[in-house]
Amino acid sequence: MALPHRPAQTTLRLPRALPLARRHFHTSPRPRTQHSLPASYYRGGTSRAIMFSRADLPASRAAWSPIFLGALGSPDPQHGRQLDGLGGGISSLSKVCVVGASERADADVEFTFVAVGVRDAEVDFSSNCGNMLAAVGPFAVDRGIVHVGEGDGETVVRIFNTNTGKIIKARFAVEGGEAVARGGFAIDGVSGTGAKVELAFLDPAGSKTGALLPTSSPTTTLDTNVPATCIDVGNPCVFVPAAALGLPTPLPLPDAIDADPALLARLERIRRQAGKAMRLCASAADCPASVPKIAVVSPAPQPSDVDLVVRALSVGQPHRAVPITVALALAAASRIEGTVVSDVVPAKRVDECGVTVGHPSGRLLVTARFGKDGAVSEATVFRTARRLMMGTVFWK
Repeated sequence: MALPHRPAQTTLRLPRALPLARRHFHTSPRPRTQHSLPASYYRGGTSRAIMFSRADLPASRAAWSPIFLGALGSPDPQHGRQLDGLGGGISSLSKVCVVGASERADADVEFTFVAVGVRDAEVDFSSNCGNMLAAVGPFAVDRGIVHVGEGDGETVVRIFNTNTGKIIKARFAVEGGEAVARGGFAIDGVSGTGAKVELAFLDPAGSKTGALLPTSSPTTTLDTNVPATCIDVGNPCVFVPAAALGLPTPLPLPDAIDADPALLARLERIRRQAGKAMRLCASAADCPASVPKIAVVSPAPQPSDVDLVVRALSVGQPHRAVPITVALALAAASRIEGTVVSDVVPAKRVDECGVTVGHPSGRLLVTARFGKDGAVSEATVFRTARRLMMGTVFWK
């Protein structure tokens, strides 16, 4: 019996699929290759930064800016979020640290701090960062810039800060040749606990101006009628009393300050005037973005476990905690009669045990010791730090 006839099968030919990139968005015929460098990402205190070994960067500092801007995702004028990089959209998360071995007899490593603009392309080498200093020693050990052997215990790394020309000693635990991250020490503004890092700032006064009180007076009048203290410990700072600005008690939190453009503009005007008074710039218009730091101080509510309350700004943005160098300057100013800081701190609370600073995320104990000659001999603070990532960073 004959089989039923079946029509010949035909093959359905689909058009060739376009590559995914061409189907979804336009690309240039030859995409540009990204640049890359070895890098690490660390938290230091209440900040985070990209950490570079000095040996991995170009010899000329002039070539650094495009690397730092691209790696952090700056400038981001439209959104201010730095989504195309490792920055976090606020000044405390838009930082770079460069660490290398030192040939100085009094230092093991040299550290250069760089503040990078979020919305603009500013790359600022003018200031130090106390929070990220907590990560410099651990990074130097983890990267092998400083060798500590394979034993367990405690080590001290002597850090020369190129921004200020000052020495800082970092004391922290090591285990198996690496910095210890786990521990029971907590700092306000960071969840959980970690290994304690002690930072001792040696002879911290005159970091940029050469003087403890650059205006030669504990109080200077700025913005027509605002009493202010200009002091240089760790970084140049200017402190103004909340009452002189008409601010309420308790002080507004960072979001409220950020939502008050008139207040921000006035604080920036005062900061720039202070920069000129401290001889950091020829005119207020030329004042660096990072220094002087500015902070508003207020008496602590009573009863209280802090000695004063502060709201600080960093690169024009309200800080979510307090910059460490601002805290160092506060501790020193609290022990100098006639400053606006000593006026808001009860005299009986000021001693060598330190001053407890209240800030938006909690509190911070910081000490300042004076020598017999009246100079600030040392200022000390405790932080935590942790390596978050190490590998390769890319920029376009």
